[in-house]
Amino acid sequence: MASFSSKGIALVTGAAQGIGREIALRLADDGFDVAVNDVDGKAEALALVQQEIRAKGRKTSTTTLLADVSKEDQVEKIIGDVVKEFGGLDVMVANAGISVWTSLLDTTEEIWDRQFDVNAKGVFFCYKHAGKQMIKQGRGGRIIGASSTLGKMGFPNLAAYSATKFAVRCLTQAAARELGPHRITVNAYAPGATDTPMLEYFDTANAEATGGKRGDLLEAGVKLTPLGYQGTPTEIASLVSYLASKEAHFITGQTVCCNGGTFFD
Repeated sequence: MASFSSKGIALVTGAAQGIGREIALRLADDGFDVAVNDVDGKAEALALVQQEIRAKGRKTSTTTLLADVSKEDQVEKIIGDVVKEFGGLDVMVANAGISVWTSLLDTTEEIWDRQFDVNAKGVFFCYKHAGKQMIKQGRGGRIIGASSTLGKMGFPNLAAYSATKFAVRCLTQAAARELGPHRITVNAYAPGATDTPMLEYFDTANAEATGGKRGDLLEAGVKLTPLGYQGTPTEIASLVSYLASKEAHFITGQTVCCNGGTFFD
């Protein structure tokens, strides 16, 4: 069950590093008990996140929730494990995602399918099974998915990735309409260039493709930002924190940008 004075139980996928890690820790600071998931290769890093959650006085799962979100049975199992241990699920953050930097003409079917499997189908499975559990509980809930500014404006060399994030926007809108009558809100967050391992990968890949140097992509991104600086996972986590809160009960079906102004809706 949730610990004393807990705001509820949250599950964050892809939580071993980057934005997912920061979201998990922020929700713990907010008073949630937080279960975290990632793939098998991230077990050690995920265990460290669990230690940090416990150090904040919140509960996390007693086992490491390792799963590939592109596999429906694995998503169903980790949600079931969380419910069995904590007694329910109040916030589902479908954060896990992958990317491959390649030109449209060099994008293979395998590259396309793998990104859609994780970034779109994985979010769908999280929405589906979290929604089922929240309906069963009858106390509403918050479902939040990872889109991107590139889900509103496609980007060269990231065509497949951008397409997956557009898909999350549509899925979020449809799910919000279906689950709204059960007092379940469904929203997504759309980060811009954010200081994460994924952005470092984009920067390195861009340098290799253009013959430039590392840092070129980061500098270009900052120049596009009216505020003049790059975002960090902390800013994204603060947005998710609000979307997960009781105060956000009248916000649903939205994909909210957090990009320093590089793109305006």
